[in-house]
Amino acid sequence: MARPGKDHYRLVANRILEGRVSPFLGAGVNLCERPEKTPWQLGVYLPNADELAHALAVKSLYPDKKDVDLLRVSQWMDAILGEGALYEYLRSLFDADYPPNSVHRLLAGIPSAMKAKGAQPAHQLILTTNYDDALERAFDEKGEKYDLVWYEAKKKRGLCGKFVHRPPGEEPRPIDVPNEYADLSLDERTVILKLHGAVDRADSARDSYVITEDNYIDYMVQSDISGQIPKTLREYMEDSHFLFLGYSMGDWNLRVILNRIWGAQQLDLKSWSVQKKHAKAQWNKIEQRLWSDRGNVDLLYVPLKQYVDGLGEQVFAPAATVAGV
Repeated sequence: MARPGKDHYRLVANRILEGRVSPFLGAGVNLCERPEKTPWQLGVYLPNADELAHALAVKSLYPDKKDVDLLRVSQWMDAILGEGALYEYLRSLFDADYPPNSVHRLLAGIPSAMKAKGAQPAHQLILTTNYDDALERAFDEKGEKYDLVWYEAKKKRGLCGKFVHRPPGEEPRPIDVPNEYADLSLDERTVILKLHGAVDRADSARDSYVITEDNYIDYMVQSDISGQIPKTLREYMEDSHFLFLGYSMGDWNLRVILNRIWGAQQLDLKSWSVQKKHAKAQWNKIEQRLWSDRGNVDLLYVPLKQYVDGLGEQVFAPAATVAGV
């Protein structure tokens, strides 16, 4: 599919309001409303992966100015200064009040629309590989409660490889036995699942980042990362459409995540990936082939802001309009 039409937006909106779509957010989401050629700015525009890599490279005096790769630069900084210094600098970048954009605001507005529709379950499962808390800030601004679940990457706390759950207004708790963990329910609240860790604005000791080469190696050698996700969430994912926003199959972290969660298994239900079209036609063909290997995924070539506006128009349309698919 080249560009989505109104029927597509109605169809996806309908499934969202029935509680059957899981948004999956990547780093490109944070570029949604940033003007072209505008650099990231602390507290104003979040850095993308390349910008974060260059910021770390400058801070750590990385010696290769031509090949500034985020995983390698992070590994270098960890090696010469230590994990503590790496985390300290990452926190200095992410511990700021970046304003939510239209993607975050759309997702924060969906719970009330789902409740009005009588969705079952009544709330979303939102997955992301982003470390920042712009999405959580959007929910806070709306007064929508949510459960936050993140992956612990640090080894020194003895929780590495596990997920941690922070219910609203409570202290975080490790999820030691995922198949028996009963404190998460999409009938009660939205769950934000942060697959690569997160900044914790309240306590720097709880920051967690899958960012270095060693982090990714540890992530990949885990026999089944999906087995560490609470069973209630895994079961929901098995019967959910996915809406990939801000990703490309060229993103190494996305391929790692898909392989760790689903392995060789393909996505059964129709899913969608909103893409920026490559200037070179052959790269679009490669992208299409890589997505097709993951299952039934349509690529939608449309600017993210345009897609979010089109989808939001249908999600918040009168019930009779959306139901008229």
